[in-house]
Amino acid sequence: MHRRSFLAAGLATVLSGSRALAQMKMDGMSDMPGMDMGHAGHEMGAMGQGAASLPEGEALRALPPLANEAGRPGLFKARLTAQSATARFVADRDTPILAYNGTSPGPLIEAFEGDRVEITFANRIGEQSTIHWHGMPVPADQDGNPMDPVAAGADRIYAFDLPEGSAGSYWYHPHPHGRTAEQVYRGLAGAFVVKAKADPVPAAYGDTVLMFTDLRLAADGSMPDSTMNDQMNGRVGDHVLVNGQKNPKLTVAMGAKRRLRLYNATNARFLRLVFANAVMTVIGSDGGLLEKPVATDEILLSPAERVELVVAFERPGAATLTTLDYDRGWMGPGRPADAGQTLLTVDVSDAPAEAMPPLPERLRSIARLAAPTVSRRLVFTETMAMNATGMEMGFLINGKAFDMGRVDIVAKAGEPELWEIVNQADMDHPFHLHGTQFQVVERERGGRVSKPPYLAWKDTVNVARGETVRLVMRQERPGSRMYHCHILEHEQLGMMGIVDVQA
Repeated sequence: MHRRSFLAAGLATVLSGSRALAQMKMDGMSDMPGMDMGHAGHEMGAMGQGAASLPEGEALRALPPLANEAGRPGLFKARLTAQSATARFVADRDTPILAYNGTSPGPLIEAFEGDRVEITFANRIGEQSTIHWHGMPVPADQDGNPMDPVAAGADRIYAFDLPEGSAGSYWYHPHPHGRTAEQVYRGLAGAFVVKAKADPVPAAYGDTVLMFTDLRLAADGSMPDSTMNDQMNGRVGDHVLVNGQKNPKLTVAMGAKRRLRLYNATNARFLRLVFANAVMTVIGSDGGLLEKPVATDEILLSPAERVELVVAFERPGAATLTTLDYDRGWMGPGRPADAGQTLLTVDVSDAPAEAMPPLPERLRSIARLAAPTVSRRLVFTETMAMNATGMEMGFLINGKAFDMGRVDIVAKAGEPELWEIVNQADMDHPFHLHGTQFQVVERERGGRVSKPPYLAWKDTVNVARGETVRLVMRQERPGSRMYHCHILEHEQLGMMGIVDVQA
């Protein structure tokens, strides 16, 4: 039997039996709160049916800024408290969530290249957690990885320096062993923008963060627990939110240009986006600005990816940011409808905007990494098999599930390496590497090799099923770093490894 058919049939077997539960390889996974195995089959068939209706068209809210308590230049000092809270997605009922400083998404952190950052994390959610500074050039012992948890009720100071050249669109989220997925979908995520001291993008364009999360909401306002289908495919909600709102509204004058930073902070949703009645130009990726602007008609953001755009609103009327269909592979029934969702509506007035300065033809220089001296090959696969107690499923790298006590790769700081990420699984997997930014050099699929359309710094890249992505990377700081699929449920079911970077 073909692997995909076998896995689909196995999943159907799991979901059809009231006592046949997947045997999770992560410690205690099957007993976790927030993971409803017994009702998985019922909820799979009901996904998207009877979902609560959310209000649309409210004015876009800016993410609340995290106040700097330092009182002197060059230091950003603040406190982030993770705790239980409530949100009102629907007017007449409260939804229990997890939040940083009472909000979800969490506060927007803005600092500058060269700044010292000292953030006290207060963990008040009743279980261990961490803060992972996704994509940021921080020391290994400040990275918030699963081997360095913060106990429930404890505080921990994360301290690091932002080097010159590190301006970019980063974010922060939990990364505890086996609990990342639930803590994120229940609300723990926020944006961290590192600003350049000399920014080539005209200030007249503004600088707006659009953080995409998705939400599954029951009729009573609660967030349903994850199902077996969520573990297999990754949890996908019924509503895509922008800064916590459904299809908010932004008003601009005709001829205006806006700088927009788009964040895919969902657990598992792929966002293929177009902007009707507007013109998009890509100016930046995960790790900051490109060398020069690149015009585009659409973009694909896999989970955890970011992109910086300049969007020109040249005609009056409604300009809408909407989703197109994207088949990233789906196991079993219940594939969500990806196309036709309006995420943001921009009302473009008849009144002309003040004259906007042009976008520079060159934004910055990006040096290509040196020729690699080491090559590595990581192969993604998925497994499902029957054993004496039921069905066992997992997501593997080089045939192994994650083991927190095992080092998978030993690397040397400062040494450039070529990594081949080979996806032999039946779903796309966004690959994320901690500790550094990398450069994608080529993709291969179906015997065809293609080069990326532009040179960029990345920390997350989608690897489509049947595809090989080759990237060049160099770790600069010693210590243990993670690499994993950023579909968070897949990470928890084994698709993660550890690289030990030695001085």
